[in-house]
Amino acid sequence: ISKLATITPSDIKLKNNKLAGKHVLLAEDHPINAQIVTKILEKWGVEVTVAENGSIAVNRFLFSPPNFYSLIFMDIKMPVMDGFDATKQIRESNHVDAKTIPIYAMSANAFDEDVKDSISCGMNGHLRKPIEIAALKQVLDTNLAK
Repeated sequence: ISKLATITPSDIKLKNNKLAGKHVLLAEDHPINAQIVTKILEKWGVEVTVAENGSIAVNRFLFSPPNFYSLIFMDIKMPVMDGFDATKQIRESNHVDAKTIPIYAMSANAFDEDVKDSISCGMNGHLRKPIEIAALKQVLDTNLAK
């Protein structure tokens, strides 16, 4: 939380804000983590839908129109369905965006093995918790600011 308190407006302004209006699905069961990431993303103009577990995330994705979500941030350890199973279900679904939507793990477990597990289940990358602002911005810029 201390990192959030040190963010200045200049840290969160993007040139020509290419992120404005993009939709991100945030699968995160911890309310404070969800609130922090949501506030950061919203300051960048990103619209956020929070799913409290993997099952809800899968359903929100499956029932979304094509190209609605631009990216999914997926916590790994969640109740009901973890992030690995949720990612597999999304990737194996018939949704038009299932194979192409970027999915990034968000986890306190960031050893090489954890990153490999995230990639092997179909995720595009792995962000370590606590989330670093620069890493979050890098993922958005790489995937959404096109």
